[in-house]
Amino acid sequence: MQKRNRKLLSELSGFSLRDNMEHALVIAVTQSGTTTDTNRAVALAKERGARVIAIVNRRQSDITHVADGVFYTSDGRDIEMSVASTKAFYSQIVAGYILALYVAKLFGTMSDSAIAHELTDLECAPKKMNLVIAGKEKIRESAWDIVKKKKYWAVVGSGSNKVAADEIRIKLSELCYKTISSDIIEDKKHIDLSSEPLIIVCAAGYPEPVLEDIVKDVAIFKAHAGSIVVIADDGESRFDDYADSVLHVPQATFPISVIMNTLTGHIWGYYAACGINDDGEFFKGIRTQLSMKVHDLDTKKQSLFDKINDRELRTLAENFTKAFNERKDKGFFSSLSTELAADIPILLKYSEGKLPLEDFWKEFESKRLSSSPLDMLDLSLGRAIDELSRPIDAIRHQAKTVTVGTSRKSEVLTGIIFDFLKGLMFSLENLTAREGTAVRRLQRSVSHIRGHTLYKIEHLEMDGTPGEQTTISITEKGGIARAMKSRVEMPGMLSGTKRTIIRTGEIYAGLGKRDKAPIIIMPLLGRNHSVRHVLLLHVVFRDDLTASEKKDILGDKFKKINNLVNEYDFTWNDEYLEGLPIEILLGEGVDVIVGEMMKFMGVES
Repeated sequence: MQKRNRKLLSELSGFSLRDNMEHALVIAVTQSGTTTDTNRAVALAKERGARVIAIVNRRQSDITHVADGVFYTSDGRDIEMSVASTKAFYSQIVAGYILALYVAKLFGTMSDSAIAHELTDLECAPKKMNLVIAGKEKIRESAWDIVKKKKYWAVVGSGSNKVAADEIRIKLSELCYKTISSDIIEDKKHIDLSSEPLIIVCAAGYPEPVLEDIVKDVAIFKAHAGSIVVIADDGESRFDDYADSVLHVPQATFPISVIMNTLTGHIWGYYAACGINDDGEFFKGIRTQLSMKVHDLDTKKQSLFDKINDRELRTLAENFTKAFNERKDKGFFSSLSTELAADIPILLKYSEGKLPLEDFWKEFESKRLSSSPLDMLDLSLGRAIDELSRPIDAIRHQAKTVTVGTSRKSEVLTGIIFDFLKGLMFSLENLTAREGTAVRRLQRSVSHIRGHTLYKIEHLEMDGTPGEQTTISITEKGGIARAMKSRVEMPGMLSGTKRTIIRTGEIYAGLGKRDKAPIIIMPLLGRNHSVRHVLLLHVVFRDDLTASEKKDILGDKFKKINNLVNEYDFTWNDEYLEGLPIEILLGEGVDVIVGEMMKFMGVES
C-alpha cells in the first residue's frame, strides 16, 4: 500500500536488501527477542541505515540492544521458548495497533476522536477475552470427542481472520502433533475435502455481505461430510444447520475480533489435545494393569505358557479388548497410527490364548522385538501412549517424548529340557504353545538326560502335514545314542510314532515301543513355522515323585484318569498314582492306566 509517498510492507527478509535504507523504519515483532532469523534481518537493515522499533516481551534481550526504540508488551514471564506463545500473540496485536494509531496521529490520517474511539475498544479486550474463557466448558464439549474421530484437520479464515486461522493452526500443530492446513475460506485449495476433514472456521467479526458468503462455504464443507466447528459472533444462528458446533464470542471490531477468533481456537486446541490425550490415558491405564499382572507372574517364575493360560491375565486382556472395540466403534483413535490400530487387537488375541503362538512368531517375524506376544503388546501399548499423549501443560512440556531405542526382549525359559534345547541352538520359537506348556510340566519328571538323536524332516505337504514323500534322516547323535542303531541310519520315509507326532504336533513321553527305554520325543519348528526337526531324548525319569507332583506333571490327563476311575464307582484317592511310575502314567493311554489301578486295588476293570 502506498499513501503520501510512504510504502508499507508486512514482511522483511535479510535477502536482497537495498544498500541504502536510511529512510526505512523496521518494526520487529518478537516474544523472546532472541530469534536468530529476526535478529539477523534487523542487524542487516540496521547496517544499511534503517531505524528499528522492537515490539518485544523479554527485557534486556538481544534485540533491545540494537533497536532504536522498544515497545515492551510486558505479558508475563518469558518462559514459553521455541513455541508459539499464546499470550505474546494477543499482546502483539494490541501493541501493533497502538503503534499504528500513534503513527496515524503523527501523520494526521486519523482524528483524535477516532483514535480515542479505537483505544476505548481496545480497553474492552480483557473483558471480552474473559467472557470467552468463561465459556470454556462448551468449547471443551465441542473438541473432546470430535478430535478422536477425525484424522485430517484444517483451519480457515478470510481477510484479517486468516491471521487468526494461521495462529490457531500453529497452536493446534504444536499441542496435537498434527499436520494441519490453513487457507482462505473461499479458496479451499489446500484442503482435501474428499478426506472428510475436521474444519475450524474463523467467522467472528465479519460484516454482513461477507458473512453470507461464509455461510454458503460452510454448507459446502458439510456437503463433503466434513465435521465443522464455527467461531461466530453472539446471536449468529445461520451456521446451526451446517456446523457440528458453533462457538459464540462477544461481538468485536478489528483487531479485537481477530483475538476473539484466536483465543477461542487456542482454548479449543487445548481441549483437543486433552481429548486425544484421553485416548492415551486409556492405553496407559490398561498397560499399567497388564504390566502389574505380568510382573506378578514373573516373580512366581511363570513361563510364557503359564502367563497366557493365567485366568486373571486373560480376563484383563478380554476386558481391554471389549473396551478398545467400544471406543473404536465410536470412531475414536483417529490419531493412532494404522499399524498400531491393527496390531493391538491381534496381539490381544495372542495374549488371551485365542490364537496359537506359532502364528504370532510367523505373523510378527519382521517387526517383533520379543518372542512373547505379551512383551509385544506392552511395547505396542507404549508406542500408542507415545502417539496419543499430548503436552497438556505447554509450559512444562514443550517437546514430545521420543523413544530413542528399544532393546529386543526374549522369553527366558529354564529347566533341564529347556536348557538342553538351548545347547542344541533351539529356542522358544521352535516350540508350539502347546509343546512349551507340555515341556514345562514334563521336565519336572526328568532326573537327567543320557543322550539324544536329532532328526531332520523334509518334503512335508504345503500345510505342514506329513505326506507320501516326507522323509526323515539323522542330523546328529549325542550321549548313549551314539552307540545305538536307528531304523533311519540312512534317510528314509517318515513312518511310525514320529509320523504321528508330526501329524498331531504332540510330544510323546514314556517308554520306547521296542526297547521299553524311557524317552521323550518332540517336534521342533523351523523358520517357516512348520516342523523341521524331531528330537528324541533318552532320559531317566524320577522315581521319587509324590502323588501331588505327578498330578501337576500329568495336567489335563490326570482329570481324564480321575473321571474314568469315578465311572467305576470308586472315590478317587491320590494313592492310586503312587503305585505307578511316571513313565507309565505319561506314555500309556487312560484306559490302560486305570486298568493297572484296578489291578492295584484288586478289582477287575
